Amino acid sequence: MRFDQLFLEDIRNRVSLSDVVGRRVTWDRRKSQPGKGDYWACCPFHSEKSPSFHVDERRNRYKCFGCGESGDHFKFLMETEGLSFPEAVEELASSAGIALPAPDPQAARKAAKRNSLTDVCEMAVRYFQHVFQSSAGRSAQEYVQRRGLRAETLNEFQFGFAPAGRDNLKKALMAKDVSEAELIEVGLLIKPEDGRPSYDRFRNRLMIPIHDDRGRAVAFGGRTMDPDGQPKYLNSPETPVFHKGTMLFNAHRARKPAFDAGQAIVVEGYMDAIALWQVGIKGTVASLGTAFTEDQIMRLWKFSDEPVVCFDGDVAGISAAHRAVDRILPVLTSGKSFQFAFLPDGQDPDDVINAGGVTAMYGEIEKALPLSEVVWQRESSQARIDTPERKAALEKAVEDLVGTIKDERVQKRYRMDLRLKLSNLFYEESRRNRGPAKGGSSGGGWRNKKPGEEVDRASFARVEAPDTPAYGVERSFCTMCLMYPEMFDRHFERISQLTYSNELHSMFMSALVRITTDLAEGAVTQIYNKLDERFYQILQEAIVSSVEQSEDSKASTLRRWDALTNRLQILKDDPPEDFVEMLFLNYADMLELRMLELELEHETRAMEENLTEETWSRFQALKQDLARRQEECLRDEQELAERAIKMRASKSSRHA
Repeated sequence: MRFDQLFLEDIRNRVSLSDVVGRRVTWDRRKSQPGKGDYWACCPFHSEKSPSFHVDERRNRYKCFGCGESGDHFKFLMETEGLSFPEAVEELASSAGIALPAPDPQAARKAAKRNSLTDVCEMAVRYFQHVFQSSAGRSAQEYVQRRGLRAETLNEFQFGFAPAGRDNLKKALMAKDVSEAELIEVGLLIKPEDGRPSYDRFRNRLMIPIHDDRGRAVAFGGRTMDPDGQPKYLNSPETPVFHKGTMLFNAHRARKPAFDAGQAIVVEGYMDAIALWQVGIKGTVASLGTAFTEDQIMRLWKFSDEPVVCFDGDVAGISAAHRAVDRILPVLTSGKSFQFAFLPDGQDPDDVINAGGVTAMYGEIEKALPLSEVVWQRESSQARIDTPERKAALEKAVEDLVGTIKDERVQKRYRMDLRLKLSNLFYEESRRNRGPAKGGSSGGGWRNKKPGEEVDRASFARVEAPDTPAYGVERSFCTMCLMYPEMFDRHFERISQLTYSNELHSMFMSALVRITTDLAEGAVTQIYNKLDERFYQILQEAIVSSVEQSEDSKASTLRRWDALTNRLQILKDDPPEDFVEMLFLNYADMLELRMLELELEHETRAMEENLTEETWSRFQALKQDLARRQEECLRDEQELAERAIKMRASKSSRHA
């Protein structure tokens, strides 16, 4: 339905934007001035501690000065509750007591037709439920009991049963004045082309309704009760009210819990989604057995910024995840991505829950790999790189994939991350071909190891911690620059000016800066062997540690860079981006403090040798600047510590 701008403006004027937004935020009393229609709060779209989200009721607009999100009443409901534009207008018009405008005749006929078809689906739901609860549904009742589904779950999801006969549903609904044509159009009947009578599409199947965003039944999924029946699961076909490429099973229930928790889970089938819903993981949807479409990806990003795709760890599950990766890459944008959790081979969510309860399921979700790591594993795990041509082929495959990302900033970050991985992979291969290194180190090549081949962890050279000032801070900062390339890119100018007390760190960061600038356009196959070998000491230390952690299970985003996360345990708790950036900048501050201390020592010596008004002024200014920066740094450290305590407490309460 198209809405007149005067009608939309009338809604905006009658419904207070602060009331709409106030459902999701707590206003900051110190900064807000309600009398002037000026409101401030912490942003509901990204994690922050200081209020940067502003509502201007005089202009009926909101804007976050942290993440850039902006809009009006309708967009806020669309972004926070996953509503479509017409649904947002309808909800706000109802709140304002304004009647919706009468649609044009053609639109009215289409809407009436859709409503008629959903009414037919709702009648089918009631029929299937009645049969399920009767003696005819005994096999289906026994099946759901074996699956451990509780009565409230069966009622919530409106489980039903389609009996085995050819036309049971057809007779039952046509007796209630539903036409055969409507039953065919909504996909409940199949009409043979040879002129034979139409018959029920679903027979001897456990029936689960599929609902639209408004909670109306628009289609069905049916699981066969015949042990030899094929297909095992059967969905309704495309109809005027059901489009597989735009819909997600359970979306109308999962939308709000997912947004509130900041986490959406995507599983392969509707039985998986129901199993997770039953144990309290409410923000779960299923993809209805189709490959991800752009519409579904965009819808999932309204639920959370990084939905977790949770597929079986078998060949079929990994293959489905790889197909999803190819659909996701082109539409990636800053702050929006996906993670992938692969369950142990042969297990589905029900198996994990039955074996270890909801805690075990959360444990599998927390092992989720970031999209970039799934891309890297897919491209590199089976690649052969024993010749220059094969190295070039792998690099081209990676570059072609990165090239599909339309967002330039995201593409740049992926390119940097994957070029570093390629550099290390090629370096390891060349070192292995040269034979054992000094001290018995034979190099790497673990990324290309054959199935069943053991990784020789002892073959990797470890970087010992030298007795140099700020060693821990410097090493943490180096690895954070690798772990968070977007922050390295964002603060590149500042980072390029820092100095380090440890020679290895200094060399490493210089090489990293060089890769990002003058070597950025060169082929990795031509670059990797021109870098100082010591560059790979830190790179390998970080990468090898992830192998050790992932021998028995898939490594998660924050299980990479083990040396860093063991030193900073909070990074294993998946902290919000603004916390990580504050930590990152705190390390930069500490490195700059050391530079100031060295400068102050230099000025002190200069003053001792030649005390003049000029040297005394420089000494005093540096001393004051250092004291101020030390105080700020300490204050930031205290704030980080307090936030870390709160995050751990919040995580414990969620999983209790």
